[in-house]
Amino acid sequence: MQKLLVSWGHELVVISPQGARTVRAPSEKGLRLAINPASHLRRQLGDFVPDAMHIATEGPLGVAARSLAMKRGWRYTTSFHTVFPEYLRMRMGIPAGWTWRYMRWFHKHSQRVLVPTHAMRTLLASHGLCNMQVWARGVDARAFAPDDGMALAGLPRPIHLSVGRLAREKNLDAFLSLDLPGSKVVVGSGPDETRLRRRHPDAVFLGMVPHDRLAPLYSAADVFVFPSLTDTFGLVMLEAMACGTPVAALPGEAPQAVVEEGVTGCLDADLARACHAALSLDRVTVRERTLGRTWETIALALLGALTPLRAAQAQALPQEAGAGIQCGLPEERCDGSRVVR
Repeated sequence: MQKLLVSWGHELVVISPQGARTVRAPSEKGLRLAINPASHLRRQLGDFVPDAMHIATEGPLGVAARSLAMKRGWRYTTSFHTVFPEYLRMRMGIPAGWTWRYMRWFHKHSQRVLVPTHAMRTLLASHGLCNMQVWARGVDARAFAPDDGMALAGLPRPIHLSVGRLAREKNLDAFLSLDLPGSKVVVGSGPDETRLRRRHPDAVFLGMVPHDRLAPLYSAADVFVFPSLTDTFGLVMLEAMACGTPVAALPGEAPQAVVEEGVTGCLDADLARACHAALSLDRVTVRERTLGRTWETIALALLGALTPLRAAQAQALPQEAGAGIQCGLPEERCDGSRVVR
């Protein structure tokens, strides 16, 4: 999406922990957190004054961006991508209430909190967040498209594929423990990989695969299996569907927001039954139903949701893109590491 926005004439400064001194996050082996993020942020920004500021993380860099904006009197937007209260409870035993309290503080002064689904907006409102707007996700239908389906040739069919981080909250045991015909294939790595490989020797583990090489694997699968109940969206489902592969999932928030029941996939508390049912869906129709979820549409929605740094600049940015705002607690305002100009 960054390349798309730049091609439209927007100047973007994207600030990440890259280039900063970092430390490994205690809850995730592959996640790095910036040390002294405020200094890193000031170096990256320099004299640059954006027209709008969007903060996309509640981590240390996001806190530094929030603090900078508050000190300078800048208005900003934020986004909520991950249900950290639940993840930290499952992984580290941290009471969810503590993390929700932090989330309310972090987003409190945000002009608009962008969330991936209507269900997530409802959940966050129940925990006291407000000023929320649904901002869905898109897929590049040119990069993710059906091919000859030979990437997994030689494996018994039907092929049931899962792609994502291998972590306990992804609920992969619910998939890998199923007695399914054909093959079970897992793509990805993560903190639970060793245990999963040991416990499910009948599954094919391909490890981490670069994002630009996933499309042939999606195309080669007969069913894409999504057992997670904690994801906020699940972009991998859209990618699989763009390749014509139907989804089988438990009826969690993310699948309910992405899957059209009986058309692009099947949702069932009995995951094996969902897998069997998904096999009968038409792959051409599955792909066609994803073509409206383009990155162009999503980028326009983001531009419409951004808030000018100062109220006097209100006419400098596009009008709101129509997803609507809902406030969980009317008396509260909300808050939110991406800087956009």
